[in-house]
Amino acid sequence: MTSEARNASRSGQDFILLGFPCSREVQFLLFSIFFVTYTLTLLGNTVIVCAVHGDRRLHTPMYVLLANFSFLEICYVNSDVPNMLANLLSQTKTISFARCLLQLYFFFSLGTTECLFLSIMAYDRFLAICRPLHYPTVMTIKFCVRLVIFCWVYGFLWFLIPVILVTQLPFCGPNVIDDFLCDLGPLLALASACVPIPGTVLICGTMSSLLIFATFLYIIGSYSLVVWAVVQVPSRAGRKKAFSTCCSHLAVVFLFYGSVMMTYVSPGSGQAEGMQKFTTLFYSVLTPFFNPMIYSLRNKEMKAALKKILGGS
Repeated sequence: MTSEARNASRSGQDFILLGFPCSREVQFLLFSIFFVTYTLTLLGNTVIVCAVHGDRRLHTPMYVLLANFSFLEICYVNSDVPNMLANLLSQTKTISFARCLLQLYFFFSLGTTECLFLSIMAYDRFLAICRPLHYPTVMTIKFCVRLVIFCWVYGFLWFLIPVILVTQLPFCGPNVIDDFLCDLGPLLALASACVPIPGTVLICGTMSSLLIFATFLYIIGSYSLVVWAVVQVPSRAGRKKAFSTCCSHLAVVFLFYGSVMMTYVSPGSGQAEGMQKFTTLFYSVLTPFFNPMIYSLRNKEMKAALKKILGGS
């Protein structure tokens, strides 16, 4: 396809997001469920951010990272859920090419940032449990802030190349995406139906796999060393507290990475119908919903801060 033809096909072009094709009654039911989940996700993560900000006892690296992670989850759900809710009530279910690319970029950049944050939080726990004497001098607030800045900046730089490659792809129509957001796999599948794009699929798949496996293996390696160190702790209470923290962190890691690996290790490879939609829904909507409960609300210090914020109730 020539550049003129590609530009002509892209001019005024819209994509159709099928979302959840079902009866209007079921779509209204799904809207209600997702709206409640979305609202509770925003409330839970906002409360954590406010609790850490408002309680000076929580101004430590671990809680600074948790607060930033909760803020990230707020941004993450806002990158896809509002459009999904609007799509459920819409008759046309269309999204412009520019909005589709913008959603793709923010959704994946925030997902990349989440992978980096989970790695940094694993590093923090490794230092605190395996190197307790070095922890106060290494993990200072200043160093923690630098790590947070690194996560945000690098997260938004990593996915620039795949998005630029997607802007150069031909979409000859019909531009129907069987998903509730502009996801990488369906977009590559649409383009590959027009012309072969093995190079783009390879680059996108390699970058996704590199990020996912590198951060996942680092996290698993860090927590393996943490568990080994915890097993050798003589105090039963100390072991219980450390295991509780590690189990909470690992629960979030497996929830997030389990569904992400199923979706993005080989984008555009053609998963079973409906499977990619389910896995995307799981890590983009449900994981941010569970994170406040898993990560922070079981923590004694966080519970005390929440009681203070809620007026001692």
